[in-house]
Amino acid sequence: MVDPDAIAEEKDAEETILKLREAIAFHDYRYYVLDSPLITDQEYDQMLIALVRLEERFPQLVSPDSPTQRVGAEPRTELGLVTHPVPMLSLRTVYDEETIRSFDATCKQELGIRVAEYVAEPKFDGLAVELSYEGGRLTLASTRGDGITGEDVTANMRTIKEVPLTLLSLDEEKPPNRLIVRGEVFMLIDEFNRFNEKRIEGQEAPFANPRNAAAGSLRQLDAKITAARPLHIYIYEVVVSEDRSFTTQWELIHTLPKWGLRVDLEHARLCRGIVELLAYHKHAAEKRDSLRFEVDGVVFKLNDRMGQEKLGLRTRDPRWAVAYKFKPREATTKLRGITVQVGRTGRLTPVAELEPVNIGGVEVERASLHNLSEIERKDIRIGDTVVVERAGDVIPQVVRPVPEVRSGSETRFSMPAHCPVCGSEIVLSQDKKMASCPNVTCPAQTRESVKHFVSRDGMDIQGLGDKRVDQLFDVGLLSGPDSIYDLTEDRLLSLERFGQKSAENLIAQIQASKRQPLERVIFSLGIPEVGTATARALAKHFKSLDRLAKAKVDELTEVQDIGPETAGSIRSFFNEERNRAVVRKLAAAGLATVEREELRASQPLTGLTIVFTGEMERWTRSEAEKLVEDLGGHASSSVSKKTSILVAGPNAGQKLETARKLGVRVITEREFADMIGKGAA
Repeated sequence: MVDPDAIAEEKDAEETILKLREAIAFHDYRYYVLDSPLITDQEYDQMLIALVRLEERFPQLVSPDSPTQRVGAEPRTELGLVTHPVPMLSLRTVYDEETIRSFDATCKQELGIRVAEYVAEPKFDGLAVELSYEGGRLTLASTRGDGITGEDVTANMRTIKEVPLTLLSLDEEKPPNRLIVRGEVFMLIDEFNRFNEKRIEGQEAPFANPRNAAAGSLRQLDAKITAARPLHIYIYEVVVSEDRSFTTQWELIHTLPKWGLRVDLEHARLCRGIVELLAYHKHAAEKRDSLRFEVDGVVFKLNDRMGQEKLGLRTRDPRWAVAYKFKPREATTKLRGITVQVGRTGRLTPVAELEPVNIGGVEVERASLHNLSEIERKDIRIGDTVVVERAGDVIPQVVRPVPEVRSGSETRFSMPAHCPVCGSEIVLSQDKKMASCPNVTCPAQTRESVKHFVSRDGMDIQGLGDKRVDQLFDVGLLSGPDSIYDLTEDRLLSLERFGQKSAENLIAQIQASKRQPLERVIFSLGIPEVGTATARALAKHFKSLDRLAKAKVDELTEVQDIGPETAGSIRSFFNEERNRAVVRKLAAAGLATVEREELRASQPLTGLTIVFTGEMERWTRSEAEKLVEDLGGHASSSVSKKTSILVAGPNAGQKLETARKLGVRVITEREFADMIGKGAA
């Protein structure tokens, strides 16, 4: 073993350091990629200690690709942005066998072959990343971002030991001088559970699932935090490979490990024809819960790389690959009881209280039962064994009971005659699909009305999520939407989990909400039957909140798409003195009481014509365009010389090319959010 203290000359130290780095990189590969170590942990640690001591004595020999640099760099002020050399397209997602058969038929027909060959792999549920190597060294790492531009996570990626800082040359397979690959960063399920347990012990909020934990860990501004998180990676694609081409996808994934890159060869399969594809999906679905990592489906890629080029790309995804998702996870458990929740409009919703059951790594104890009609239609009884499903692997719902195992002790559910919160007599519709509390002062309704008021489509007050609202209600600082504007920094600082910065940010967000246009104020009031479109129409027609509040039913029905039922609901809302009092207080607090055209001149997007293209992550296309209009701009569907800005997301098509030719400014969705003051808080 090397004695670092016995080396005195820089030349000797440099030679030893290079040998140690090479040896450590090789053993990292054997341990993390092949799971087949050749030396003990103690022997490995001794090599690493020797390298650390040598670099401490000769700091001029330290380089960014040294294994000692995996501990993480100093915190950065923000993540930089990286433009992908080739857009990171998402895969087309399908859920049924018929669509997979159609995909296979298209591949065969367009390539003029009888049987197509595919590479089948698990669809990892993590964070997609891109790694760039120049001269064999890791030079850049980024997230998928919007598909065109990703976040620079190079420092964080260096902390993942499965990521080679310098590519290897095994089996005489020399890596290309320039190589760009893509893969998935994830957490193992058992490591995720232990990680969450530690967060809970440290009074930190646990992550919802391994994917969120992996994404949050890799996006840390301090790489030392990332280094402490149990992250892993699998590489699955090559984007750029200078002077090295691949005939097949199968050849590609078997070559990557020879360069030290980790590939999930254990679960990858070469499949000939549709029968083998369907068999792979069936087998993978059966084995998914035995895997150490989360998968939500499988990916099929045409094996022939020339065939991939011939099939080409659609606007949003490659035509030669597809993701075949699994059915939602489900399990059986006991229905212990049914409780009733009261929403902001007074609607009562029955909720299943379940014997805790693990569904896909998530413990489920409660699930929505929708309404009394649904309970009776499915014949769900208290005490039943029920089938529970996580729709989209997230939202739990009771699918059906299992009547074959009933003991006779099960009881039918009846909607309570009185509100469980305020005691008012409830109103049940004739079809039993709607039960409501008529008391507008019901505390449960008030609390939910505030959550609606601050929501994204409403006043969009970031920092006032459901838990914050509950906290402020519990301590008496909130009593309704209007009381939000009575909050002060001093009052917030007296509460748990509020620091100076978070208090300042929340007050700033509350003050900023006063600039929201009239249509958002109308929607935020929570008038039954009034959604965003109706609120927009009302603002445009009446121009002021005062005129709307005084409008009669026949005046309301003059507004396009507003019928007698909605008009009656609006009139009933403003007939309530409590609601009128809230409106008066909101106006006194400085909220918009006139139509947005009168506010347009002071908005950040005034005079700008903005076009959106590609996929959006934070907003839907209609939400983004509405936001532009709210802030004084004009949202257009086509690019021209009059276009001020093109906001380009993943899979942007012809609009992006046109914008570049015309010299139109192109920005990402993240840059757009920063521009309008809705970037990360």
